[in-house]
Amino acid sequence: MKRLLTLLMALAMTASLAACGGTGSSGDTADSGNSGTTAEGGETAGSSGVEDGVLTIAMECAYAPYNWSQSDDSNGAVPIKDSDAYANGYDVMIAKQICEANGWELEVVRTDWDSLVPGVQSGVYDAVIAGQSMTAERMEQVDFAGPYYYASIVCVTKADSPYAGAAGISDLAGGSCTAQIATIWYDSMLPQIQDAKIQPAAESAPAMLMALETGTVDFICTDMPTAKGAVVAYPDMKLLDFTGSDDNFEVDEGEINIGVSVRKGNAELKDAIDSVLSTMTEDDFNAMMDEAIAIQPLSES
Repeated sequence: MKRLLTLLMALAMTASLAACGGTGSSGDTADSGNSGTTAEGGETAGSSGVEDGVLTIAMECAYAPYNWSQSDDSNGAVPIKDSDAYANGYDVMIAKQICEANGWELEVVRTDWDSLVPGVQSGVYDAVIAGQSMTAERMEQVDFAGPYYYASIVCVTKADSPYAGAAGISDLAGGSCTAQIATIWYDSMLPQIQDAKIQPAAESAPAMLMALETGTVDFICTDMPTAKGAVVAYPDMKLLDFTGSDDNFEVDEGEINIGVSVRKGNAELKDAIDSVLSTMTEDDFNAMMDEAIAIQPLSES
């Protein structure tokens, strides 16, 4: 653990192409490679960019409904490497389908948001399935398979807030707000709100929600799945969806498309993942996300 923590800290500081700065932490993981080892089910793992038939993926395990940690294997949760906890959520559901179709075993590594891009760039893990937007900036640093979800941008406020009746982003003018660090919500969306009192970015999605719940901010900006999960976990919150309004956030396709990132040039792995995702429709994605929201824990461990 200490050795890998040191490695990830170094990666986060030195990877000039990293999407996010900062340090990360995770357990030891299998190296990515192309050894040609035969995976379960007769697949040649190396031909798909996966060593030893084990797809090692990284996620925060703290970003419901995309991913979270829990204390047991209920509802199909899988073990988190070097931990007594289990991972579940939409990302885990997608990962399980990818692995089943390719004859791979699944290994989940828990790490922080800032470590996702540097870790996949260096081969610490094979892929990131963690609710990442397929932005142009990230696509310069990693390759993306997918999308595996299309997530519109929304806001969340308290039901008794003066902003609860907002019909567009102009109605949020002057409010205090935040979003998760190193996301398009914080970097690109909040600045579009006139006179917004933008507070320091939250280190994680749970921290972002807690800032709203405790009254530190008037509203937060996030994507639709995170917002839907929030109003389930916190019944005193209200989702603000300006879709279809002329008074909405300006976004491009990459900011709402969620993808699986792999190391630049790993075409075999990207293609193997795409071969699974291409068989699924937007309705399939939405149905699976609804299932994840329904089983998410009300508070994450």
